[in-house]
Amino acid sequence: MIFRSPYPDVVIPDVTVTDHVFADLGSRAHRTALIDAATGTTVSFAELRSRIRRAAGGFAARGLAKGDVIAIYSPNTIGYPVAFHGAAHAGGIVTTVNPTYTPEELASQLRDAGARFLVTVGPLLDKATEAARRAGTVQEIFTFDAAPGATPFAQLLEAPELEKGPPIDPAKDLVALPYSSGTTGISKGVMLTHRNLVANMVQLRGSYSLCRAVTEKDTLMAVLPFFHIYGLVVIMNYALSKGAALVVLPRFDLEQFLKAMQEYRVTFAHLVPPILVALAKHPMVGQYDLSSLQGIMSGAAPLGAELALSVEERLGCVVGQGYGLTETSPVTHTAPNQRRGQSPHDSIGPSLPNTEILIADTATGQPLGPGQRGEVWIRGPQVMAGYLGQPQATAATIDKDAWLHTGDIGYVDEGGYCRIVDRVKELIKYKGYQVAPAELEAVLLTNPHIKDAAVVRSPDAEAGEVPKAFIVSDGTLSADDVLDFVAERVSPHKKIRRVEFVDAIPKSPSGKILRRVLIEREAATLGRSS
Repeated sequence: MIFRSPYPDVVIPDVTVTDHVFADLGSRAHRTALIDAATGTTVSFAELRSRIRRAAGGFAARGLAKGDVIAIYSPNTIGYPVAFHGAAHAGGIVTTVNPTYTPEELASQLRDAGARFLVTVGPLLDKATEAARRAGTVQEIFTFDAAPGATPFAQLLEAPELEKGPPIDPAKDLVALPYSSGTTGISKGVMLTHRNLVANMVQLRGSYSLCRAVTEKDTLMAVLPFFHIYGLVVIMNYALSKGAALVVLPRFDLEQFLKAMQEYRVTFAHLVPPILVALAKHPMVGQYDLSSLQGIMSGAAPLGAELALSVEERLGCVVGQGYGLTETSPVTHTAPNQRRGQSPHDSIGPSLPNTEILIADTATGQPLGPGQRGEVWIRGPQVMAGYLGQPQATAATIDKDAWLHTGDIGYVDEGGYCRIVDRVKELIKYKGYQVAPAELEAVLLTNPHIKDAAVVRSPDAEAGEVPKAFIVSDGTLSADDVLDFVAERVSPHKKIRRVEFVDAIPKSPSGKILRRVLIEREAATLGRSS
């Protein structure tokens, strides 16, 4: 069976991303759009659009043609939306790059995307220069901070405003090219059209997510990386399209984050579970006035119900979670927490407008009914055009009926609310039973002595695989304490069998646990012991 959204379908305007974001500029032209949390510098909506049009003119003057690719290799900065929309308005495609990438990783993405221009910052310029040399595609490098050795990005803004860009077909022309491993583990360019991104923003407007609709009176925290689809669309573009102000931080540092929340009276924050762990447990949080905060939306990784409740009780706000993928631009579900307790904290809610869900049996592909667990399939206008230059990978992910196979295990309850259990490829097979790491991580994080945790499969001669926990603790726990704590709270086949204490859990900038790193570490450890 197909599960459909409870929300009415929305009309998706036939416009570009930039035109959509700045469609209602008149009433908010002089309101603040961007705040640099480090310097206090502010940019109004009118000035932001002017900078974007001048950047578009600068790119065009340097030969950027429709369909050309620019890469942004940078942490968050108030120049990021100028570069993104400047390129988009000039007809370009933006490939966003993780700023922690090595020169070889960056070169690989530049080469695959065919990037002609590269925008970065001074601290990353040496890596960017080396990567551009290796890729052999980059015509010019710009730096947001005017670091010597490259063209200052400000030079682009010396061009006249480009009032009207080249003709764009929103349904066919690409605007964003983020990279995702999908379900294969191999990074691929995700081709997103103007319509994909506009559709997702309109779909978000048509759903009931957190507390109330975001308005021009709101101030949002922009600490999640703009290179990630969550930060790019949900924070940078959607919030700006609603007229909200963005407090921009280059990276997450708890003290700087809390100071910015207090100083700028942030009302909404889009975060990831690791940050919520800090908000729930770190003593520093109590030193700051966060009373302006009304809602937190968590995404990019599973959020445990106990953790969400702990943050709500400590901060007095509403916490909900959403779900999506780079391949879906990104959001497909949000929990409609208009008030505390309205939605179960472990639910991602119903699907957005215009979005269909199918739960497929992992062995047969046959549709499953309410309450039955299987792979989540998604169909809607936010689904990507495909993977760049990889038709086989595209066909393996999007079937002939336009269903995108997410690689995530979940189910839909009788009320139409969805829950994600785990990744297909991350499930642990213990004596034939499937064990979900995210479920055990949520249990572990309810222990007040555990600061962070990750669970991965560990090879076992008898059971095939057993769950192993990597624990960041306050130093008061033994391995047996951890084993006993979990054993009291889960079914016997789900018990943690091995424990290792570590200083930190490896995570991506978007907050996802890098299980691959831990699995490789575990394999190396077992290899040495044998």
